[in-house]
Amino acid sequence: MRRGNKTKFGRETSQRKALSKSLATALINHGKIKTTEAKAKTLSQFVQKLITIAKKQNVASRRLLLKQIGEEAAKKLVSDTVLNFKDKNGGYTRITRLGQRKSDSAPMVLIEFNL
Repeated sequence: MRRGNKTKFGRETSQRKALSKSLATALINHGKIKTTEAKAKTLSQFVQKLITIAKKQNVASRRLLLKQIGEEAAKKLVSDTVLNFKDKNGGYTRITRLGQRKSDSAPMVLIEFNL
């Protein structure tokens, strides 16, 4: 599944960064979230980069994670989540389609860690 084309979501740059940060934090804290397909594809790309950084397990990578996501999510990512992906080189997230949302027919998906 190609996830390379970036969407702007009708938001300014700072709003898009805040959206990515909040979605990534929710995914790390809860393990799976329900969102729209476009947001999930962008989130998948963002989280894959975070996990790759977290796998290095040094001070510089922790500081980069703290800069990208909050303190609690960074701790959980480094201590719990990364241990499951030690031997994997990619494909850390899984996107499952759920159908369309009733109100506006937006395609909804479930994004979760591919353990």
